[in-house]
Amino acid sequence: MTQYTLFDTSIGWAGLAWGERGLVAAHLPDATPEIARKSFLRRFPEIVEGEPPPYVREAIARICALMEGEPVDLTGVPIEIERVPEFNAKVYEIARAVPPGETITYGEIAQKLGDKLLARDVGAALGQNPWPIVVPCHRVTAAGGKPGGFSARGGVNTKLKLLTIEGAAFVQPAPAKPAKAASPQADLFS
Repeated sequence: MTQYTLFDTSIGWAGLAWGERGLVAAHLPDATPEIARKSFLRRFPEIVEGEPPPYVREAIARICALMEGEPVDLTGVPIEIERVPEFNAKVYEIARAVPPGETITYGEIAQKLGDKLLARDVGAALGQNPWPIVVPCHRVTAAGGKPGGFSARGGVNTKLKLLTIEGAAFVQPAPAKPAKAASPQADLFS
């Protein structure tokens, strides 16, 4: 049975879903718990909210610390990698090895896979990542220090904010937008 839990981070409400052998999905911090809940229910219609097992509680603590800017390692968090195509699994394995505060390009991952022409395929695989943060797709950038795409809510601004929290050297803060929200968390999603 697939279960999930929601938790509050310093930048919004996140969630983790798990099965028998590891995480099956993650939800990036969002403005409200309802948004995260609806996301899980949309992806897993039979999912139920549950009490997280110890490894999920540990993952939550680490994700919360990461959102506070601590250089936390999430590579030991078990994921059900067999749920994704083999190519995607290889991409995610490489991305998981990138520590907080560092980045790798789509092209560099493609080269590690044996063909620099696979860069677009790497981007497509990362766009399907069911475990954002745990599989840190936000740490994968385009050539020349450009951020590249990001399919999560908030798009590239979310990616830049996550990289800024982690202290990635190349990142310039996202351009300021007119204030719409009263809280710093809501700003993440504008």
